[in-house]
Formats: sequence, C-alpha cells, structure tokens
Amino acid sequence: MLIGQASINLTANILSALLGLLSVFVFTRLFSPHDYGTYLLGTGFASVISVFLAGWFRNLVLSGHARNDGTDVRGLVASGFLLSCLTAPIAYGLGVLTGLGAAAAVAAIALSIAIAFFDLTQDLIRARLRAFAVMRGTLVRSAGVLCLGVLVALVSPTGLVLLLSSTAACLIAILVQSRTAWRGTMMVFDRADLAALARQGLPLTVSLTLLAVSSVADRFVIANLVGAADAGRYVAALDLVRQTLMLPAMSAAAALGFAMISAHVANVVLGADFREIAAQTMPIVAVAVIFQILTQQYLHASFLLSGRNSFYLINTASIIVANVILSCVLVESHGTVGAAWARLGADAIGFLCALVLSRSAFPVPLPAGRLALVMIAALIMALMVGALDRHLHVGDLTACIVLACTGFCSYAALCWLFDISRLRGRLKSGVALLRTKRANLTIGPSP
Repeated sequence: MLIGQASINLTANILSALLGLLSVFVFTRLFSPHDYGTYLLGTGFASVISVFLAGWFRNLVLSGHARNDGTDVRGLVASGFLLSCLTAPIAYGLGVLTGLGAAAAVAAIALSIAIAFFDLTQDLIRARLRAFAVMRGTLVRSAGVLCLGVLVALVSPTGLVLLLSSTAACLIAILVQSRTAWRGTMMVFDRADLAALARQGLPLTVSLTLLAVSSVADRFVIANLVGAADAGRYVAALDLVRQTLMLPAMSAAAALGFAMISAHVANVVLGADFREIAAQTMPIVAVAVIFQILTQQYLHASFLLSGRNSFYLINTASIIVANVILSCVLVESHGTVGAAWARLGADAIGFLCALVLSRSAFPVPLPAGRLALVMIAALIMALMVGALDRHLHVGDLTACIVLACTGFCSYAALCWLFDISRLRGRLKSGVALLRTKRANLTIGPSP
C-alpha cells in the first residue's frame, strides 16, 4: 500500500513539474520580462505568506486527522485559518516594503490565501491516504495555472492579471477538492484549543517560513537594485533549473550535466528575451543545487535523528543572511549574474554551517572516499559532455538529446568502472537471479 501511495505521489510530482516546465515555455514567450517579473515577484511573496498562514495547522492535520479515530479537527483548522488570515493587512504592508506595487501586493495576498487553503485541503486528503484525489487536485491546479495564463495572455498580458488568474486556478482546484476534504465540517472557535494549536505549530511555521524566505530573497534584491524585468529573467532561469532537476531526483551528476547543456536548454524552453541571462546564470545555479542536495538530503538527517529542531532554524537563517548580503554586494557590482553567484555562495555557506552543526547533533558519517569517486565520475562526465558540445553543430533540441544521452551513458559506465554504490556486485546479483528464474521457467515444476 505504501509503495502504491508513493508511486502515485511521485507520478503527481513529475506531471506537475512537466506542467511547470510547459508554463515556463509558454509564459516566457507570451509575456514581457517586466510583466513576467511582476508575476514571479508576486508568486514569490505569496509563497512566503501562504506558508505562514498554513504552517500552524500542518502537524494537527497530519497527526490528528490521519488517525481517523472519529475526532474531527477540520473545524478547528478552518477557524484557525480564518484567524490567521486577519494578518493580511500586515502582509500588505510587507509587500509594499519589498517593492511590490499596491495592486500587485493585493493580488499577491489573495494568491497567498488561495495557496494556503489549497495546501490545507490537500493535506486533509493526503492524511487519509487518498493519493489519487491528491494527484487530481495537484494536476487541476497546475493545468489551471497554464490554461488561464494563456487566456490572460490573449486578453490582457500583464503580470497583475496573471497573478489573479493563478489565484483563480487555486480556487478552482479547491472547489474540485472541497467535497472530499471539507464536507460536513463544523466551525469550532475554542480559545484554549486555538492557543494550544498556535503553541504547537509555532516551531514548524517559523522553520517553513524561513525556508520560503531563503528561496525568494534574491529575486527581491534584483528587483530593487536592477528592476522587475531582470528579476523576471533571473527567476525564469532559476525555476527552469529547479523544475528540470526535480525529474532526475536532483543528483549531483544530473546537476553538473545540466550545467553543461544549460545554454541549449534555455534556447529550447525560454523565450528570446530571457535566454541571454539564463545562459549565464543557469550553470551557476545548477552547481548550487549540489550543495542543496548535500545539505537538505544528507546533513539535515543529523538534526532529525538528534531531535535538534533549532538547528534547522540556525542553518536556514545563515543561508538567508548570506544570500541577502552576497546578493546586495554582487548584484550591485555584477548585475543579475551576481545573484546567481550569491546563491551559490549562500548554499555553500549553508552546507558548511550544517556540517558544523551536525557535529554537535548526530555525527552522520562522511564517506570521503565514496563521495570523491562520485564527484570524480560526475566531473569526468561533465568534461566529456562539454568536449562533445564544442564539436556538435546541430539544433538546440537535438543537442540536448544527444548530450543528455551521452552524459547518462558515460556516467553509467563510470559508475561501473569505479564500482559506485557497489554497482558491479549488484549487477552480478541481478544477472544471477534472472538466470535462476529463467532456468526454473525452462525446467518447469517437478512432477
């Protein structure tokens, strides 16, 4: 059952990522860099506010609602969410302070409320292990953002209206999911329960909000120092890297390989006004992903195993501070490309900070020899792809296919040569098992 649930969730994430890539492909051709920049600044701000609005209730939904013991927590969640929405005027002030216009700030807050309520709706369904229903909501929202965005581009191609269309897509997805998630809910305003819920949800809310801030801080630095148009170009490239590297599970080899072919990918996916900045920033951001992999997928396990939740806050705060400081300095001196270098520096600093903190938490092993072999194999693969690229005179789409296949095959061969993850032994065991099963099928059952 768990494998089935995981496979459905993985399918939903992959399809959502593909729809996200298609949205980038379409929107960068239908909207100007300034309007698309306004949209991306609004969605970035909305992502932070939505995390703050919904984070208080995640533990209650995923624990209390998942038990399915007759206790209905939905009324408490709904009333708490309404109270959290009373912070909207404060959020509006923050939006104006970050550089959003008054109208864009209002649209971003509307989007944040819609995203937060959609996420809570999905969590309620997910807690009951209804994976197909969760996938339906995810795909309705992603497809709605794309389809309504295209409609907006044909009628009024502005960033403000695109924000409103994304809000409408979230509301449509909520409407589709509402019967499954909220049917029969009775509002409950219990002061003691709401106070306990706030105390319980505070650590997770702060952690998730800081993590969201760390992912969007650089775009606002660019917008205030250079302009919304350059912020749009930069974030389009950043989102392209993230959406693409979600598909191969964000491996270090995939990140380096993507860095080598990023110019071709930008020419295929992005509109003409976005390609120049993307070709300069995408290789840097792809390398930064390697530090994110090591930090989030490995070193953060140390904090989880030791129960040192405060270390998440310290590590995330160090990344935010480093990113803001480096972005202000490097964007001022190097323009938009400086933001990519700032992100790389911030992620490297975050990795070092997490490494130091892990020594005081649960010292996870660092197999230097194996990590070195992985990085050597990835670097050799990247050099082979780069060498082939210099002598390859074909279209960008063909180049992407040829270079990606070359990188995959060469890295697989290097993994076998260096016996990475004990690949040779695993292949021998697999071949032996296959031969045994074939022999049993040939001989047949004994009489």
